[in-house]
Amino acid sequence: MSAAPEDEVEQQQYAWPIPPPGGWTADDLDRIPGLPAHTELIDGSLVFVSPQRKFHTRTMWLLENAFLAHMPDDLDVDREMTIKVDKWNRPEPDLLVVHAKADTGPDQTWYEPKDVLLAVEVVSPDSEARDRDVKPRKYAAAGVQYFWRVEQSDGLPVVYTYELDPATRSYGPTGVHREVLEVDYPFPVSIDLTAINRRRRGPAQAD
Repeated sequence: MSAAPEDEVEQQQYAWPIPPPGGWTADDLDRIPGLPAHTELIDGSLVFVSPQRKFHTRTMWLLENAFLAHMPDDLDVDREMTIKVDKWNRPEPDLLVVHAKADTGPDQTWYEPKDVLLAVEVVSPDSEARDRDVKPRKYAAAGVQYFWRVEQSDGLPVVYTYELDPATRSYGPTGVHREVLEVDYPFPVSIDLTAINRRRRGPAQAD
């Protein structure tokens, strides 16, 4: 038997899911085999996330640790969990502050919008349009009360904070935070943004 042509082997190795008529639905996201980690669904189309930069990872680490240190017991924080906004959309914020009672166990893959108080997006070069425009519009339309967008400036995070106007279902800006982020909602928290590159290390070991 002759070997398959190289281009055919490559096509088989990198075959992409073929969408059904009308596009994928939110429930399909849990059923499609072989999806890369952190795949999102936007308007019925799959969105694959590129490998993240150190700034992105360390910003998430900084914010998540601050949230865990300050949030009340009836709230919790998760990273990179999708929100089932509607039939055609399951965006994945970088961080979510949710009602603790919304935890359904270790196999949970998404939250309902009513369970999410805050969605946080850390902007990357490949996600600028989604993080600045598409995803905040989706979160606001779904009723997520608070949204933060984090941009990089001279290696440090700058946090743009927003609150939902329930009459217009759109976000209004509430602040731009450099060096220190201090807010009262969705819970009181103060974060030293310049600490992004400070790492806790154990005591030096003697030679």
